[in-house]
Amino acid sequence: MTRTGNDPGAARRTRRAERRAQADYTGGVYGSMLAASVVIGVGTLGSFPRIELVLLLLLTGLVFWIAHVHAQLFGARLAQQALDRRVVLHVCRDEWPIVKAAVPPAAAVAVSPILGLDVRGALWLALAVAVAGQVGWSVAAALRAGASRRLVAATALVNLLLGLLIISFKIVLTH
Repeated sequence: MTRTGNDPGAARRTRRAERRAQADYTGGVYGSMLAASVVIGVGTLGSFPRIELVLLLLLTGLVFWIAHVHAQLFGARLAQQALDRRVVLHVCRDEWPIVKAAVPPAAAVAVSPILGLDVRGALWLALAVAVAGQVGWSVAAALRAGASRRLVAATALVNLLLGLLIISFKIVLTH
């Protein structure tokens, strides 16, 4: 039997498992809401190439990720501890779900022609995927935190209602 102290691979796996256990999916929920908002904003502009929406979703997620990293590093973190490479990488990794949340709606737009959807259909698909992601990220966070089934259901419902609120904005703005 190999001891963790003598096996660098085991130590690395242990650190990864600890990071996963401490993962904060707030950025994923936020990023999904951001993606839904981008889809709604673009949807009010009329006709556009799909590639523009794909890029806008991904680049907006990236810009907001940078903004969140900056806020963490130069806001609360700077007052509490000195910045070093480890701290910067930790914050970058913690905020990365903001970018990850933009990928499924962008992928939905990218594959929409294969599904036979027009631009309007692509918008609705991307919006549905973003809302589903928002609910999914919140459920994952609650489960990771060890929440009761009731609390998991409550967070799913709240995020679904927030997503439906965003969808209602799209309906009102485009009609």
